[in-house]
Amino acid sequence: MITPAVAAEASRLGDTDQLPAFVYDMTALRDHVAAVRNALPTSTEIFYAAKANPDAPILRTVAPFVDGIEVASGGELEHVRKVLPKARLNFGGPGKTDSELRLALALGVERIHVESPYELTRLAAIAQQAGQSIDIMLRVNLATTRAGAALAMSGPFGMDPELIQSCRTILAASPELRLRGIHAHLASGLNAAAMLQQSAAILAWARPWLADSGVSNPEINLGGGMAVDYIDPTDVFDWAAYGKGLAALARPSETLRIEPGRAITAYAGAYVTQVLDVKRAHGEWFAVLRGGTMQLRTPVTKGHNQPHVIISRGRSTGPFVHGAAVTLVGQLCTPKDVFARSVEIDHIAVGDVVAFAMAGAYGWNISHHDFLMHPKPAFVYLGLDQIGHAGV
Repeated sequence: MITPAVAAEASRLGDTDQLPAFVYDMTALRDHVAAVRNALPTSTEIFYAAKANPDAPILRTVAPFVDGIEVASGGELEHVRKVLPKARLNFGGPGKTDSELRLALALGVERIHVESPYELTRLAAIAQQAGQSIDIMLRVNLATTRAGAALAMSGPFGMDPELIQSCRTILAASPELRLRGIHAHLASGLNAAAMLQQSAAILAWARPWLADSGVSNPEINLGGGMAVDYIDPTDVFDWAAYGKGLAALARPSETLRIEPGRAITAYAGAYVTQVLDVKRAHGEWFAVLRGGTMQLRTPVTKGHNQPHVIISRGRSTGPFVHGAAVTLVGQLCTPKDVFARSVEIDHIAVGDVVAFAMAGAYGWNISHHDFLMHPKPAFVYLGLDQIGHAGV
């Protein structure tokens, strides 16, 4: 759950004034993304979803093992292009502005994932005005079974099969737009078997639709959403089974592409903080920690107890409790500032270090940093000198 390198660094930070801190084991990240790449067919492209964690060291560590980066805003696009000048980029997400579409053309985005007929019309006009051509993917939102999904991407995401038909007329009148394939990210939090079932449904719809649209050598982006289990961190997505399943689904004339994010970086990072107070209120024990969910919002967003380890400092002169259920909270002025609720703890005392695991994705970058204006956390990237980033 916490790598030895992160545990050692967390203990060291307990003797400094640098907490809270996000601590990343970059060697573990490199090894994990390399294993994911090796588990998948060479014909399947991997585009890392930058939204999961866009930190520059993260991007540079992941880059040698993926085929490109998926971005979802103009800000992400500019950031990733600066960090990885040569990377292949796909630009997706609903509600793209005209300025973002112009930026995509200017910065050499390889594919734009178009979310609606209106967006397609606007992109055609912008490309024509710029005198440029652009390759596109149309995002479809199919009404497939999404049982077991942590998050279903419905409503504003993409087009249903009826609406997407109108794109054919627009494309026929827009020679600057080249249709390359279909994008379909339908749900998040699925295990390998469910992902393969969903992928088969996407392919069953996309293949005849693209053939009818005259697309040769089609590309089909099956999205991301590979499950990350915060309740049982040992239950890791079965990349080997998923890779075998994709190999069975693939056809020689097409390119399959996936966009994992959370499942790539979540395990490599920890949010490390320290106990400020331990107290009992109305029969319940609470440990108040430095920082809060304004810096690691994931447990509040997903409604779970964030996995953690407690590193005893062994010399506290403040309050403590042992053998009790304790709720771990932060410094915010809201009862919602909870990392983990009523978790059984052997011993916790003022000054102890708490390292919250699985904080390598959707942590700092989705949190409301400036609420109460507490100090920002430190960021530590372990092992960068060992892994290097040559050629990215």
